[in-house]
Parts: sequence; structure tokens; C-alpha cells
Amino acid sequence: MIGAKISAIGTYVPEKRLTNSDLEQMVETNSEWIIQRTGIHERRITRVDEFTSDICVSAIKDLMHRYNKKIEDVDMIIVATSTPDFPFPSVASIIQERLSIPQTGAMDLSAACAGFVYALHTAHSYIASGLHKKVIVVGADTLSKITDYTDRNTCVLFGDGAGAVLVERDEQANSFEGFQLGSDGSGAQHVYRTGLSKRVNDIELVDTKFLVQNGREVFRWVVRNVPENIEKLLKKTEITLEQIDWFIPHSANLRLIEPICDKLHYPMDKTLYSLVNFGNTSAATIPLSLDIGIRDGKVKNGDRVLMYGFGSGLVHAGQILKIDLDEEVHVPHPF
Repeated sequence: MIGAKISAIGTYVPEKRLTNSDLEQMVETNSEWIIQRTGIHERRITRVDEFTSDICVSAIKDLMHRYNKKIEDVDMIIVATSTPDFPFPSVASIIQERLSIPQTGAMDLSAACAGFVYALHTAHSYIASGLHKKVIVVGADTLSKITDYTDRNTCVLFGDGAGAVLVERDEQANSFEGFQLGSDGSGAQHVYRTGLSKRVNDIELVDTKFLVQNGREVFRWVVRNVPENIEKLLKKTEITLEQIDWFIPHSANLRLIEPICDKLHYPMDKTLYSLVNFGNTSAATIPLSLDIGIRDGKVKNGDRVLMYGFGSGLVHAGQILKIDLDEEVHVPHPF
């Protein structure tokens, strides 16, 4: 099997901040209540005229600047998102034009908050098969555009952001050490946004343009299923938790991450999350969390990370990686 590695990373969050204090003026809530139940202090919100393609391009440009990367020879763009600019054309096609990449495949991937890990797995598969050499993978969402800001149970959770990585063929090493994928469609009604159909699993859905979430049911499902599947991933790869330097779960809610770590007996101080300042950014949470660890000097080359995404579907995906980034040429701009 041909080896592949993540050679560069870039991220972007919008300038506008939506703090807990701001939300106190919008709905019946308070900052203490939000922090106690979610761990979130603020989130970033796109402008009215700023869309998922825009923040994807900004994340890729950050990658290019930091690692002095040229992308003219990229042969595939994969964007994981639940909030594309349009049902079609794809965000990936818009990126191809905006960045003037001449000969590349382009597609969007829909796996909700597990999307970035699914897209990484897809990129690795393409390279390992010998079909591709250089793939851009982006996880990005603008959830603020589908959030109901009159619903205090959901509007405190979500923000906007993007994270991009460059996956390249590497004849010397393979950074991808193992994966675990799964789905439980019987719970599809617990997180959704209606579209052409208004029913799922013979259940009539609330027909709204906004995201709808049954937080209690999602919590139960995640705490029951994610630790179990992480154990399966570790067993399959014959890697122990003691050999994992950093755990990067989907940053949905700190009160959801804590019981996962508790069940695994994995320390919170070796767990990376991006929700404190950015909220739940869906497909962007994992690359944002990884980049925060890199920017803070925690994550270094040679470290082994375990990523695990989970979300609407109910879908989940895990990936164990050895970090092997190229040397940064420029210090990234602060968030």
C-alpha cells in the first residue's frame, strides 16, 4: 500500500464574535448556565455575505502561507460540510475556480460532524490506491446560517469555522494507522434539517429551515457508542490508549467529551477541543482542535493522535494518525 501523510494544515474563523453575554440579550439564558452545560464561552459568526466556500478558501490560503505550499498540482479537493453555499454546485468546485487549480477532481462529502474524518479516510484511500497524489481536505460549516436564535437550547452551541489539510503521497512513511467507521440510521430523527422529504424512519419531522436537535437522545447515543467504537479501533490496530498522545473528539459539548474520556479512562489534559472559543463548528471542530494544539506547541511531529467524529445520521468515524507535518515557514496569524 502506498503511504500518505498530512503535510500541512490551515484554519480560519470569522472575525465576528458571539459571546455568551451577547446571547443573554437575545434569548432567556445567562453565561454561567451556558458554561456549566456546554463549556462554551463564545463562538465566531460569518457575515451575511460570507459563506462556506469563502471560509474554506481562507483556511487553504492559511495552509499555503504557513507551509509555503503550491497547490497547482492538487488532483482532488474534498470538502466535508453540511452547509454548502448551494445544494449544487459543490463547494469544492467553487474552491477549484477561486484558487485556480487547473486539473483536479472536486466533490463535497456529507457526514455531518464526522465529515472531516470521513474526508480524511477518503483522501487516504485515494492516495493508497495509487489513483491520486495530492488531496486537499477541508472540514467547514457555517451553522449560524441554519441556527434558530430564538431556541436557547441550540443557539448557544453553534459557530462557524473551517480547517484544511494537505494529504500527500509519501513513499517513506504512512501517517494513517487505522480507522473505524459506522452509522446508526435508526436515530436519524434526532439531528436533522428538513429538505425535499419531511419524514424519516416513518416519523413526521418539524418542517423548518433551521437545524433541529434532540440533545438528550444524541448525548445518550454518543456516550453509549463512541467509547465502544474507540475500543474497537484500538483493538483492530493493536494500539493502546497509553500510546495515544492526543485524543481529538468532535467538539460538540464539553459535557459530552467528559463522559467519553471517563469511560475510556483517558485524561482530559491530553484531550484537545475547540469549543471554548468557537463553539460546535460541526465538520470544522476536529481540524480546529488539532491546529490549536499545534499553535500552542502541544502537538509535535511524531505524536500519535486519535480523532473521533460523530453526528447526524447517526454517523461516526475514527482515525489514528502519526503527525508528520512539513516545517512551518511562517508563524500563523492569531485567531
